[in-house]
Amino acid sequence: MATTAKAAKPRRAAASDVTGDASASPAEVGGDGASGVAPEGVLPDAVREEQIVITKTVASYPADVYSHTELGLSKDDLLAMYRSMLLQRRFEERAAQAYGKQKIAGFLHLYIGQEAVSTGAVNAIHVGKDSVITAYRDHGLGLALGMTAREGMAEMFGRATGSSKGKGGSMHFFKESVGMYGGHGIVGGHVPVGVGLAFAHKYKGDGGLSLTFLGDGAVGQGAVHEALNLAGLWDCPAIVIIENNGYAMGTSIQRAFSEPEFVRLAVGYGIDAMVVNGMDVLTVTKALRDAAVLARSGRPVLVEMRTYRYRGHSMSDPQNYRTKEELDAKKEEDPILRLKAYLLEHQLSTNEVLDAIDEEVKAEVLDAVDFADNSPLPELKDAYDDVYVQEDYPFLK
Repeated sequence: MATTAKAAKPRRAAASDVTGDASASPAEVGGDGASGVAPEGVLPDAVREEQIVITKTVASYPADVYSHTELGLSKDDLLAMYRSMLLQRRFEERAAQAYGKQKIAGFLHLYIGQEAVSTGAVNAIHVGKDSVITAYRDHGLGLALGMTAREGMAEMFGRATGSSKGKGGSMHFFKESVGMYGGHGIVGGHVPVGVGLAFAHKYKGDGGLSLTFLGDGAVGQGAVHEALNLAGLWDCPAIVIIENNGYAMGTSIQRAFSEPEFVRLAVGYGIDAMVVNGMDVLTVTKALRDAAVLARSGRPVLVEMRTYRYRGHSMSDPQNYRTKEELDAKKEEDPILRLKAYLLEHQLSTNEVLDAIDEEVKAEVLDAVDFADNSPLPELKDAYDDVYVQEDYPFLK
């Protein structure tokens, strides 16, 4: 992608533009000394045009291009990926039912439709060695990393057996042993933490990297841009992944951002960039493996992961901002059905085997609901535990 810029009044770029407008009209600055505005088309003597040409190559990863053999994945690897995505889907469906029964309090943001992103990402990194951090749509990523359905569901039920001991709930899954440093409820607030994790890997020289996931709506937060600047400045082993599902809560990105092609933001911070079809788990795996190579060499990467959620922003979302036709069309790209079709087409599995996996996953999730329902609530005396790492921190008492 190449952009050409001048000392001129900027034009709102169309989504299809790849070259900035070299013929944009001059900026209306300086002028008559009273209003400070020059007549249209007239430049004050002190102003001169300077052309700045910026060329940025962006890697693009489309769907239905990469094979499992090219990625070195076995049949068992693909079946494991299929099972992981199904587990996330069935887990979220049961969570929605439990929310309706008031078993889950607070907010609930489902990951249905985005399972290829989490699953492909996990298959591109070293789980437990690398660090992962995300926002509040965190259940799928936790399960993909290896969190059990029991500890995930118990956490949402607010039970002591949950991944965060029942203190975090839906928006705050956490499991250090698999490198998951939390879901976070403050929009964009976790991105500096993610870059900080990357800097920690660099400082320690342990060869690790950090994956930071954020939604498209978070791109409007200043902390995100501060973090990207530091990642580029310090050559952090950071991969920052924008899960662009098209809507910041209920507002189309076309209405919310002057530059809705987020991959272009990498130009301003001097970092590598990729745009990825997030509805194909093989594509995601390929892209993030490539990104990991760059990150481990000290080249941070911004990834625009184009995906789609099939449910609302949260359980209270009536989804009036999109049409049924749009939703139905996007369901034709379902990442689970896409992988199922791939397995059948390449004769790597059968419908009977895949149906058996689904039944096994459904039973696992039902067991998780029963486990959560029968687990104890946290005790009041545990309220101050896990607040500070320093056990004798003076303000605890």
